[in-house]
Formats: sequence, C-alpha cells, structure tokens
Amino acid sequence: MTVSENTLQPPEDAEARRAVAPVICYPNEALPRPDVPWMKSLRARASKTGEVLVPPRDARCFEVPAGHFFRITSVEGPQVGDLNLWNRNDLSERFYSGKTRALHGTHLTTGERMWSSFPHLRPMATIIADTLEWYGIDSYGGSVHDVIGTRCDPYTGNLLSGTQYHHCCHSNLTRALADHLNIPLAEAEPAVHDVLNVFMCTGFTRDTGQYFMKASPVRPGDFLEFFAEIDLLGNLSACPGGDCSSEHSSDTAACHPLLVEVFAPASGDLKGWDSPASNGYDRSHGR
Repeated sequence: MTVSENTLQPPEDAEARRAVAPVICYPNEALPRPDVPWMKSLRARASKTGEVLVPPRDARCFEVPAGHFFRITSVEGPQVGDLNLWNRNDLSERFYSGKTRALHGTHLTTGERMWSSFPHLRPMATIIADTLEWYGIDSYGGSVHDVIGTRCDPYTGNLLSGTQYHHCCHSNLTRALADHLNIPLAEAEPAVHDVLNVFMCTGFTRDTGQYFMKASPVRPGDFLEFFAEIDLLGNLSACPGGDCSSEHSSDTAACHPLLVEVFAPASGDLKGWDSPASNGYDRSHGR
C-alpha cells in the first residue's frame, strides 16, 4: 500500500484542527490538598537537627523522617541541583517525575507535591516555601524547579560528543548513593532516577519543542523547603552546569555548593498525623 501525495499534504481544515481547544489530561481539583498553613505552623516551631553541604560537581545523601522538614539553599552563588527521593525503608518506592508533571505541571512550587512510583503513588514531600515563586513563567515559557529534565548523564554525553565525563548529576548521584548505603556502583546506579531540578530555569522552545535551559534566577539565600510525608532518603547533586546559563556538564562553568538542612517538629506537634497510605488501587489489573 502506497501513501498518496494528498495524504502528505495538509488537509483543507488544517487551521481548524490546530484551533481545537486543549483538554487537561489529569484535572487535579480532586487531588487531596495539603494543609500548607498547618505545615508552616509546625515549621515555625521546628528545631534544626542536621545539615549536609553538597560540594560543587558532586552529590550527597541525607535522611529525613516522616513529619520532619528539609530545606535546600543556594549559599554562595547561583547553582542548580538535581534531587532524588526514595522511601528510606524501601528503595523501590522512588520519586516519579513523570506522574508529578502530569498532576501538577512542568514546574513545581509551594503547595505542590513530589509523588512516588507505582504501585504506591502517594505524596513523598510537599513544598511549603519557595523563594523563587515570584518568577512565574517568563516570555520564553521558562520557569524554575522543573520535572521535565531527566538529569545530565555520561551516556548522553558519550552519545553526542564521545566524552567520558564523570561529574554529571547521574554519576554524582550514583556515587553518593553507593557511598551512603555502602553498596557497589553497579547496584546503586539502577536506583538513580529522574529528578526535581531545583532552582533550574527551563522550558520548551515554541518552534521546535526542544528542552531549553537559561540562567537560573537563584540568588545566595534562596531556598526551597519541604515537609516529608514519609521517611525519606534524599540525594542532591550540585550540577556541573552551575546556574546552567551556558553549559550543561562542564568543568569550566562556575559552580557553588548547596546546603541541605533538616528540621524536627516540636514534641507533640505531629499528634494525630500519619503518613499518607499507599494508593488504594487493588492491583488486580482486570484479572
């Protein structure tokens, strides 16, 4: 069967077809709404229990018990970070960037959540404060804290330019997880997954639909703060692209550390609160 020339031409009603209004795939009005004011009230009484300084072009793990808080801060200069989250007690439950994107949009901010992988599909962490919320969406379609980029990795670098670059975020996260759990790199690597790109300013080009990055608006002192909905193991890479204004993986871009701080709620403040249960689907899949 051959394709006729007419089939390759735009139809007469092409413009009408393009003009059809879009429909939101996953209307999120029915999502359970986090009580952010309550979380902030707990945070106001919380006490710092620890911190981890993530060096430039490297990654570090940290742990956050359910009901506690963690804050990621740019402390010296403009720097983006790639964040992985797991259930601390079960690494098979991990952050699901694709479903988070489908439920909330391409970029996250206050009141939105990081959701976990199937079969759990439950909130892992809720954003309770974002000092870059003012940025919104710029004229290029760019915004901050994206869940569209996958993380810079050595495999794509090798594919596109034949390099053997070892300090991209994927490798950073792999080394940090292996060190934290005292397991081999080959065991750690499959657990590394798509990230929340903290402070990164990104979008899609209007003409070609390509993923773009631009200089992050983050300033020293800017932070993103979370309430841990379950026991978390976190892993944060200080991206070798720095503020991602020019290069994605580079030994020449100006890079800076990122600070992770953990805070515990006051005694008794979590009374009556429980971590969200795993998703209620019965997993019978029609059988």
